[in-house]
Amino acid sequence: MKLHFRPYIRYKFFNSLFTGAVGGSVFTIYGALNPSTFSVGGIILALGLMGMAYIYHYLMEIKYFFLISLGAEMIMLLMIGFFLLFPQYQMTALIVYGAYQLSFIFGGYLVRSETHFARKARMMGWIDIAKQQGYLAGLLASWLFYKGLEYYGILAATSQVYWLHVVLIILELAIILFLLVAFRSKQRA
Repeated sequence: MKLHFRPYIRYKFFNSLFTGAVGGSVFTIYGALNPSTFSVGGIILALGLMGMAYIYHYLMEIKYFFLISLGAEMIMLLMIGFFLLFPQYQMTALIVYGAYQLSFIFGGYLVRSETHFARKARMMGWIDIAKQQGYLAGLLASWLFYKGLEYYGILAATSQVYWLHVVLIILELAIILFLLVAFRSKQRA
């Protein structure tokens, strides 16, 4: 297995586009949660990040980088699917929050691995540029999407967030495809 730079850049762009697009929606979703949930979630996140750090040395192989990346993307896909099926429940808000916390736990490892496997400063620079471009594009796309929904009379924040997630599930499937291409075994000619 090998990390292919150009496809990986595309993956990082669309992964960050997702992050930018979903950013504002979590405040609407999390509205059902008690503030103490965030304290407990923060404690679990800190412990999870520390636990991952203890096993970095076991995980610094390309196959684990791929598998944990794919696992994080699958968590997002399942979370979006759950949200689309059960959008108005407190349990859904808790599951969405938990899914993001779990992906953040893996995120520390993924950033370290990315730096390890993209060793050249120029490559890391291009990865970070793609991330910021994707994030900005996602923020702009979600703003335009919300304005478009308002134009068509969909004004309730919960409805707007629901329809955004309909688009996000398609985007997440594309992100998984980009990830698979970035880590494929052989480079095509």
